[in-house]
Amino acid sequence: MALSLQVIYPITDETHFDYDYYLGTHMPMVGEYMGAHIESVLVTKGLASGPDAPPESYAIATMTFADKSALDSALGAAGPVVADIANFTNTRPQMLIGEVIA
Repeated sequence: MALSLQVIYPITDETHFDYDYYLGTHMPMVGEYMGAHIESVLVTKGLASGPDAPPESYAIATMTFADKSALDSALGAAGPVVADIANFTNTRPQMLIGEVIA
């Protein structure tokens, strides 16, 4: 069964997010350390949370995996990626691991 990992970076009044660092340094690290286990990656930059509503998240990174073994291997290799988060944001990322159903 295919699985996904979504990393959601919520916006609050006290947080910041450096998109240039995220795209230029952090996402290449994801590829370096976890990429062998990932089937696809999609990064979405928050623009709005609905009509005329500001975004509630800076970005959402969605990674898909062939199965639980691939996800577990990627998470096992993610230490340097997780440690790098403080270099581009001070928000606390939320994670959602789910079954890909469509």
